[in-house]
Amino acid sequence: MELNRLKIVLVEKKRTGKWLAEVLKKNEATISRWCTNESQPSIETLFEIAKVLDIDVKDLLVNSKEQ
Repeated sequence: MELNRLKIVLVEKKRTGKWLAEVLKKNEATISRWCTNESQPSIETLFEIAKVLDIDVKDLLVNSKEQ
């Protein structure tokens, strides 16, 4: 079940998981698991990701009404 749109947003912003890992000081494997929805970032981390990507945090989440 997809909960986040991180992989899509990174592509739209022309950024990589490696770049995000460096900015957030996280392991690349962690970012990869988030991108594949194997695990989810915390709410705090979602807000941090939204800030560095200059987007609304809602853009990182899958709209549950559309599923």
